Amino acid sequence: MKIGIVCYPTYGGSGVVATELGKALARKGHQVHFITYQEPVRLDSFHENIFYHEVSALDYPLFQYQPYESALASKIVDVAKFEKLDILHVHYAIPHASSALIARSILKEKGYNLPFVTTLHGTDITLIGKDPGYKPVVEYSINHSDGITSVSKSLKDDTYQNFDIRREIEVIPNFIDFSRFKKTDKDHFKKAIAPNGEKILTHVSNFRKVKRVEDVVKMFDLVRKKVPSKLFLVGDGPERMGTEILCRNLGICDDVRFLGKQDAVEELLAVSDLFILPSETESFGLAALEAMAVEVPVISSNAGGIPEINIQGKTGFMSNVGDFEDMAKNAIYILQDEARLKEFKANALAHAKTFDIKNILPQYEAYYTKVISQQNDLEFVI
Repeated sequence: MKIGIVCYPTYGGSGVVATELGKALARKGHQVHFITYQEPVRLDSFHENIFYHEVSALDYPLFQYQPYESALASKIVDVAKFEKLDILHVHYAIPHASSALIARSILKEKGYNLPFVTTLHGTDITLIGKDPGYKPVVEYSINHSDGITSVSKSLKDDTYQNFDIRREIEVIPNFIDFSRFKKTDKDHFKKAIAPNGEKILTHVSNFRKVKRVEDVVKMFDLVRKKVPSKLFLVGDGPERMGTEILCRNLGICDDVRFLGKQDAVEELLAVSDLFILPSETESFGLAALEAMAVEVPVISSNAGGIPEINIQGKTGFMSNVGDFEDMAKNAIYILQDEARLKEFKANALAHAKTFDIKNILPQYEAYYTKVISQQNDLEFVI
């Protein structure tokens, strides 16, 4: 198949999933065309079946905001016609689904049929999509997609609850590429960071309010009083300054490292003992799944789709949102017993393997084939 992929090219979960999916499809022999405003950060190696098409919005003084949606739709039309795409897959509804809908209509008038699949990732439904300024367009675009997928059952349920959706949503979960996310020997690095055998707790996010990074710090402060520990805070965003101030006020800066955005996050996970994810809302929790693949148990909230990946008392523990004291208690319980920690690590890896990309990729391929077939049948009837 010739597959077009539209996504945000940044560090966000939707862009990561879209890019990794495209790379996996290319390795299977499909021709993959990324269409976005800059090269995706995870598109870090050359492959003969991967192509990148940059979207350039017009910089004109009349516009206070560049009309990216129109530029994207035009680029989709151009790439689809020239490359003869079989299907388009847009990740994150805003504004990609509406752009795909416009492009499909333009192409149809030109005698070209381009079905498109919309994958819902999280805040495009639970936060931004519900805003009155976006909701009508998001709802319409989803209902007029040729296929709709969601990364978790929780997000599927949220979509039906918050929008008038009259189409079936297929749940295809996020995945792990075990060729990248796997346990490696980084003991020399761990000894440099934790020379006295301290445990390492890690949090990875974009430091937005919904990630509740301050809860990570408050929880860690309780843990370190019982178990000698260090904390890695990976990522950056609007809550970083407040988090740094909290660390200073608690007097724990010597045990906390702000590492900023990291491309090789798997190397940091390789020396971690626990992964912390106290989010207020989380459609899936890809960062936690990546940690589990590297044999790191998870201490998390029970929000959104997290219960679909973090098994209570087996791969880690879940607490109510904001209950950092309970999270600390659970972390201490795991860390104080080496045999128990080892068991949780083994369980985390075993469960993560069910999300191996080798298991998930065929689901997408089958779904593409189904959508293309349905469109061909409809075209024949018309």
